[in-house]
Amino acid sequence: MNLIPTFQERVSAFIQLGKRISELDSEEKFSLFRKAENQNTWFTFLSLQSALDGISFLSKEENLERWLSAYSFSKNTNPKKVGILMAGNIPGVGFHDLMSVLISGHVACIKVSSSDSVLMKWIIDQLISINPKLEQLISVEEMLKNKDAYIATGSDNSARYFEYYFGKYPHIIRANRTSVAVLTGKETEEELSNLGDDIFQYFGLGCRNVSKLFVQNEEVLIRLLQALESRVEVASHHKYHNNYEYNKSIYLVNGDKHLDNGFLILKESQELVSPVGVLYFEKFTTLEDLKLKLTASSPRIQCVIGRDELKIPGVISFGQAQMPAPWDYADGVDTLQFLLGLD
Repeated sequence: MNLIPTFQERVSAFIQLGKRISELDSEEKFSLFRKAENQNTWFTFLSLQSALDGISFLSKEENLERWLSAYSFSKNTNPKKVGILMAGNIPGVGFHDLMSVLISGHVACIKVSSSDSVLMKWIIDQLISINPKLEQLISVEEMLKNKDAYIATGSDNSARYFEYYFGKYPHIIRANRTSVAVLTGKETEEELSNLGDDIFQYFGLGCRNVSKLFVQNEEVLIRLLQALESRVEVASHHKYHNNYEYNKSIYLVNGDKHLDNGFLILKESQELVSPVGVLYFEKFTTLEDLKLKLTASSPRIQCVIGRDELKIPGVISFGQAQMPAPWDYADGVDTLQFLLGLD
């Protein structure tokens, strides 16, 4: 009896996982969400539901078929041990790496984040219950030593640490990135409201969250703040509110010019990454100048959100930043191609 699942069995397991998540009964979901939120209070029920929706979307049969059709899969007779160091900034953020390693036929040696172990271990348990053969390809470990390759995600500081320890092995190492939005003033109220998803989902803690606006004039900022008034519930989260109040007090004491709607601060800055509760903005004159700036900053930008008419490569529509497809790779690095190239 072959204990190693075939390619089709591995893909099928993820399709079934997506269906199982979409059909999860309220009692099991409540129990899971409560445990995850107790571990990390940034992980609210709404955030956790959004994460599961995203995982279910990634696992849709039609999405997997489109994604995997671009690659050639041979029978993997020599699976490698791939160490995956997962981040914990948003729920389930390491899922795509896990899916990529397993579908490629390698062994996933996982170090889950202490901030996101509840949800990730639940996902792993679901996969193994769907196909017990997958247990041969999954190992949750505290120390990832002597692996054949590594995929590590973290901050700029941890990325330097990862590079020092894992640089001699085949690796993908991801550091801090953020996302930006471009506003010309032509945006509809619906588009500005949808931008609220890109700003506030996961409280702005993900690399696909918008932390910086590029605007042609400040008038659009007033319209934006008005359009975001419906997102006031974000202020009820104590950690978010504490961050907002802290940054507001700093700006008031220092006399820094800013705009404020009671739960979000807009402040002009050349920086890309803003603190929680703050959204930076920067004015631009021409689209040509802006495109040059975006190109220069591309190593630190995950997504650009705006209207299609901007003709910015890869631009994402308002409200869609947190729903990546399987082929939307973090940092633009083709994880699956990397894994299929291991020998």
